[in-house]
Amino acid sequence: QVQLVESGGGLIQAGGSLRLSCAASGRTLSSRAMGWFRQSPGKEREFVASISWSGDSTLYADSVKGRFTISRENDKNTAYLQMNSLKPEDTAVYYCGLRYTSSGYAATTREDEYNYWGQGTQVTVSS
Repeated sequence: QVQLVESGGGLIQAGGSLRLSCAASGRTLSSRAMGWFRQSPGKEREFVASISWSGDSTLYADSVKGRFTISRENDKNTAYLQMNSLKPEDTAVYYCGLRYTSSGYAATTREDEYNYWGQGTQVTVSS
């Protein structure tokens, strides 16, 4: 029903900034909240940030609070993750998730409450 495409990843030195983008296309009428998760070698996929359908509510993992900011466009089909003060431990593949159900308005930390996922974009932070 929907395709998600992430972009903006790359190699950057510690302390630098990157902005990731996630664009949704296809049948987007039931698109609701969106979120970002990440996975690094040897670790389980972990929650990073989430934003409600309206964009007025956000959630962040403790590890990124104060450094990362999630946002979305008014058309609801594009989400961003602004990453500042990057650390080597932020190195991971970052995935965009989409809640695709009529009641999925709220931001959530639960991976199983997202219905669609992008292919991921690699972020590598050098020390």
